[in-house]
Amino acid sequence: MKNNLYREFKTFFNKEVENSYFSPGRLNLIGEHIDYNGGLVMPCAITLGSYLLTAPNNDGIFRFRSLNFKDTLDIKLQEGYQKSGETWFNYPLGIIDYFIRDGHQLQGLDLLFYGDIPIGSGLSSSASIEVVTAYALNDLFGCGYSKLDLVKLSKQVENIFIGVNSGIMDQFAVAFGEKDKALMLNCDTLEYKAVDSNLGEHVLAIINTNKPRKLAESKYNERVLECQAALKALQQELPIQNLCDIDRNMLEQHQHLITDAVVLKRAKHVIEENDRVKLAAVALAGSDLAEFGRLMYASHDSLKNLYEVSGKELDTIVEYCSTDKNVAGARMTGAGFGGCAIALVKESAFDNFSKAVTEYYTDKIGYPPSVYSSLIGDGVGLLKEMANS
Repeated sequence: MKNNLYREFKTFFNKEVENSYFSPGRLNLIGEHIDYNGGLVMPCAITLGSYLLTAPNNDGIFRFRSLNFKDTLDIKLQEGYQKSGETWFNYPLGIIDYFIRDGHQLQGLDLLFYGDIPIGSGLSSSASIEVVTAYALNDLFGCGYSKLDLVKLSKQVENIFIGVNSGIMDQFAVAFGEKDKALMLNCDTLEYKAVDSNLGEHVLAIINTNKPRKLAESKYNERVLECQAALKALQQELPIQNLCDIDRNMLEQHQHLITDAVVLKRAKHVIEENDRVKLAAVALAGSDLAEFGRLMYASHDSLKNLYEVSGKELDTIVEYCSTDKNVAGARMTGAGFGGCAIALVKESAFDNFSKAVTEYYTDKIGYPPSVYSSLIGDGVGLLKEMANS
């Protein structure tokens, strides 16, 4: 499909591509439900992502086309835009709206999008589209935004124009990702460290449960409130701003302050998971994939038993992975209640793994998962492939 993009562009617009860009999806290697508790997460960019091909037009019109969706939009250049329904082009339209309202002079563009990120899988296809559009506009019209500016404005579009109250991790990982490196990101300060993450003979297996995530949003908000309750209880004796300001030992000394057993379980997950991210960074930097895999399994157990955001589908995948000698570690990733699990799988055994986990899951759940292979890739940038490739 990638090699056909330039031909498809010419079919849609009857002209050649002038500029092309790529923005990855992302997954979180470890550090789940930490971003709203002021702690550390460890996302990475993946080699699946969003492609954007552009050429200017003299009609003063933005023309949106996608090879993934039938919906199209032709809309004149104007002083601002509003979200229209739930269609895919709201994401790039929101970015254009931001640039215009921020005082930048744009001109008509023909835009063709294509993504090989599974939609609705929790791999941040929306952040990928936002960031690739912002990067392209910044490049084409010389707007002078830094990469961090692009991250922040993309998050603002997601929160305000789209209306989804998400954190900044997705856009950050999509923009700042580096090949063979994970990003240890402090969600409170946005300070980060690129951690060497050579997977050696392993690849990242992404296993999509294909379960609709109907519970995720309400349960997500419930967990946020439970964490706030834990923080408030601990603040009776501790001068902290976030749960992740303390470690496991400090929690054990002060856990008597949290009188609700469920709220205490939530706090334990968050604080212990934050500690796991620090240990995971050491393991990855030292190429100790056995230790990193152990931490992945521990993370999943905590998300299942303490945070209670897993589910039969995700547990079934991790259960299978724990029996496969070619898997170093596995865990659910993302908000939970569906979405994806990830596993570190020997590349030479990936096809056998894919077949076996599919059979095991289908037997237990009743329908198959989708299994993908990825490496840790670079963040947003110009597409290296040329039209004649």
